[in-house]
Amino acid sequence: MNLFAKPEYRSEFTLFIDEWKARDPGVAERQTAGRALLWDQSPQEPEHAQRAAASQVRRKAYVYD
Repeated sequence: MNLFAKPEYRSEFTLFIDEWKARDPGVAERQTAGRALLWDQSPQEPEHAQRAAASQVRRKAYVYD
């Protein structure tokens, strides 16, 4: 037994989220799909990658010159 162990605290918000996920089991899949839609990077098409690489402008060594 750990002398410094605290009883497991669960906030009202955590309890609400757990209850919501229990009532609607598809939430996790929809969250994953929404995250993939907005944040996950998909591979670029080769012609787009080549065009982006060709359009890069070389920066000066000293930016404030």
